[in-house]
Amino acid sequence: MFTLIILALIQCILLAGGQAMLKCALNRIDHFEWSWSFVGSQLTNWWFLAAGITLGAATVLWMYILRKYPLSQAYPVTALSYVVNIFIAMIFFGESVPILHWIGVLLIVGGCIMLVC
Repeated sequence: MFTLIILALIQCILLAGGQAMLKCALNRIDHFEWSWSFVGSQLTNWWFLAAGITLGAATVLWMYILRKYPLSQAYPVTALSYVVNIFIAMIFFGESVPILHWIGVLLIVGGCIMLVC
């Protein structure tokens, strides 16, 4: 099951990284509108491309994990993406994380360990 944890952690890092890149892409948009010209203007926003590639890689890895491991063990481990996202929010976006969220992080990590062992 150690392999499941490693694979799931890589998948969670890809997933969280893709979400962070999507946030960067959205931060570059001045205003959102429903038009073809807006969509066309976003084709040069490389953060969208990076987010798509990263999220696509996370999806392919997730398909491999689902094929190889029981769903009852694999799916709960994806909660680690919440943990990764907290660190990304702190490091790259300068967000502060309250103590209650850290308690949640400990509960998530503990729960994932209990599920895969």
